[in-house]
Amino acid sequence: MYNNLFSPITINQLEIKNRIAYPALGLLYSYDGQLNDRYYNYFREKGAGGAGIITVGPVGIDYIGIGAIGLRLDSDDNIPSFQKLTSCIKEGGARAWVQLFHAGAYSHPILINGENPIAPSPVYSRYSKATPREMTIEDIKTLQKAYVDAASRAVEAGFDGIEILASAGYLITQFLSPIKNRRTDEYGGSFENRTRFPREVLTMVRAKIGKNVPLTIRMAGNDFVPGSNTDSETPEFAKLYESCGVDAINVTGGWHESPVPQLPMEVPRSAYAYLALNIKKVVSLPVMASNRISTPFEAEKIIADGYADMVNLGRILISDPQWPNKAKENRADEIRPCVACSQGCTDQIFSGQPVYCITNPRAGFEGERNVVKTASPKRLMVIGGGPAGLETAVTAAQAGHTVDIYEKSDDIGGQLRFGGNPPNKQEIFAIIRYYKAMIKKLNIPLHLNTEATTDLIKEKNPDHIVVAEGAEALIPPIKGVDDKSVVSSWDVLKGGIRLGKKAAIIGGGAVGLETAYLIASKGTITPEILHFLFAYEAESPERLRELMFKGATEVTVFEMLPKVGKDVGKSTKWVLLGNLDRHGVKILTHSKVTGIKNGVITYVQGDKEVSESFDTVILASGSRPVQKLSKEIEKLGIPYTTIGDCTKIGKIDNAIHGGFLTAINL
Repeated sequence: MYNNLFSPITINQLEIKNRIAYPALGLLYSYDGQLNDRYYNYFREKGAGGAGIITVGPVGIDYIGIGAIGLRLDSDDNIPSFQKLTSCIKEGGARAWVQLFHAGAYSHPILINGENPIAPSPVYSRYSKATPREMTIEDIKTLQKAYVDAASRAVEAGFDGIEILASAGYLITQFLSPIKNRRTDEYGGSFENRTRFPREVLTMVRAKIGKNVPLTIRMAGNDFVPGSNTDSETPEFAKLYESCGVDAINVTGGWHESPVPQLPMEVPRSAYAYLALNIKKVVSLPVMASNRISTPFEAEKIIADGYADMVNLGRILISDPQWPNKAKENRADEIRPCVACSQGCTDQIFSGQPVYCITNPRAGFEGERNVVKTASPKRLMVIGGGPAGLETAVTAAQAGHTVDIYEKSDDIGGQLRFGGNPPNKQEIFAIIRYYKAMIKKLNIPLHLNTEATTDLIKEKNPDHIVVAEGAEALIPPIKGVDDKSVVSSWDVLKGGIRLGKKAAIIGGGAVGLETAYLIASKGTITPEILHFLFAYEAESPERLRELMFKGATEVTVFEMLPKVGKDVGKSTKWVLLGNLDRHGVKILTHSKVTGIKNGVITYVQGDKEVSESFDTVILASGSRPVQKLSKEIEKLGIPYTTIGDCTKIGKIDNAIHGGFLTAINL
C-alpha cells in the first residue's frame, strides 16, 4: 500500500528513502537566535517519524534578513549547535536539509532593532508595515556572499542538502516580481535582469558546495498577488533554476500577503498540487508538491498521478511526526490529524509566540510531555466523550491504566460533532475519527447512551474519576429570548432547523460567524454542481458566481463590540470575513439587542433604537460550564479531576492538552 509514496528517490547522488519531506517551518523555540534542547527534541522526533527529508528553517544568512530571534548561520560560532541538530535528525534515518532565508522587505523593523529592511526597491510592504531601503550593488554582492558562506557552514554542520528560499514573498521573490522590483539597473526591468540575483546566488552556492551536495530551491508556483508573477511565468523561473545547477524544485503557493488563502481549512486538500505539475512539465528534476496534503491516500495519488515526485508534509508532521511510519504500516486511521486550523502554528508565529499544535499536546514539548508506563495502574472512569475526556482516556490507557468511557449521547465527540458542519470546517471530524481508531486499538470500553450517575459511580467504584461534562449554550439576559422565533446556534449547527428567508444572529464571535457562514451557504450550489454547469457552459460565469454565493436565507449578525471575530485566529479571520462578505452577510457592530418579540428584534446602535423583523433569531452568545455531576461527585469520597469546558470554557486545544496532562499526572 502507498507503494509510490514509499519508494526511494535520488536527489543529485543522494538516495532518499521515500517521497516524504518535512519543509522548513518557523518555530520560535528561542528568542536569541540560538538552538536549544527544545529544537533538538523537536527535530529528533521528526527524524524518527519516518520522513525521507527533514528541513530545518528558515535559517537566516544574516541578521537584517531574519532578525534577532531567528536561527542564523551567519557565523562559524553557530556550526557546532547545528552539527548537534543534524545528528538528532539523522538518528532516525532521515536526511537533513536546511533552508537558507532572507526576508528582504518582509523583515519587521521591530525584530532588527528598529533598522530599515532592505529590498530590491523601496516599495512599501503590507506584511512588515515598512518601506525598505533600496539595495545598492554593494548590498547585493554582500548578500550573495552571505548565501555562499551560510551554505558552506551548513555543509560543515552536516546537512545533506541546501535549500534556497525563493517563495512566499521573501527577498528572491521580490527580485523576481515586477511590482516589487522597480530597479532600472542590471538587477531590474527585463526577465534577464530580474532573475540575475537568484541566478548569481545559485551559481555561486553551487560552486562553493561542490557538484555532489544536493542544492534545491523552494519557489512560488504562483504569487497569487495582482500584478505579480502567475503560473504562466513561474515555469520560466524553474527552467532557469535547473540551468543554474539546482537538483530539485520545491513548489509551494503564493505570498503571505496574497488575497488567496494558502493554508487554512478553506483551502481544499491538495489544492496546489497543480502548481507542482505545472513546473514538472518543464524540468527534468524531481519536483515537490506542497500545501494541504493531509492523508497518505492524497500523498500517494499526487505521486502516482504524476503531479510531483515528492510531497511536503509540514503542519501534518507537527500534528503527528509518526505519520510516515503509521502510513507505511497501514495504520493511517491512527494518525493524529492536522485540521488546518492554524491556531497553534501560523497564528502563533504571526503573534511572535512558539509553535504548538491543538491536536498534538506533545508538539513543542517533546522533552517534557512523554507518556510513561505507570508503576501503579489505576481503574479510571472517564465521564464525557468530548475531546477532553477522549484524550484523557487514550493517554491514560497508553500509560497502562484501565479505562472506561461513559457518554450519555449516542456517539463520541461532544461539540466536535457539530463544530465541523460550517463550510470548510469538516476537518474537525477527523479528530473524532482519530479517537475512534485509538479507542478500538487500545480496547477501551465505551459506554454510549449511558449517563454517569452517582449510583453508577458507586457501583463501579473506580480508583479515580475524570469528569468532562462539557458545556451548554449560554442564554443571554435579553428580554424575549423565549420567543418562538428564537433558537440556539448549537441547534442550528447540529442541523435540522428549518430557517426562514431572514435570519438574525445575536453574537459576532467565532460561533456566531461560523453559524452565519453555514446559514448563508444554504441554498448555494455545491462544487460538484458548479463543475458540471461550468463544464457544459450551462450558465454564464456571472450567473454561476451568483449561484455560488447567494443562498436561501439573508443573514444579519448583531455584535455590540466595535469589531466581530475577537476570538478568531489572526491568520484565518480575514478568510472568514471575506466569505461572509461574498455571501452577503450583513454585520452590525456597536449594536446591542435589547428585546425580541414575534421575531422582531429591537436593538440600540449609537443613540438610536431600531427594530427589524426576522423569521429566525439565533443566539450565539457563547457557552457556560455544565457542573451538575462534578458538584455531586465530591460527596462520594473518590479521587476525581474535572477537565475541559466543565472547568472553564476554552478551545479545542485547552480540552485536548488538558486531557493529556491529566492522564500523565495520574
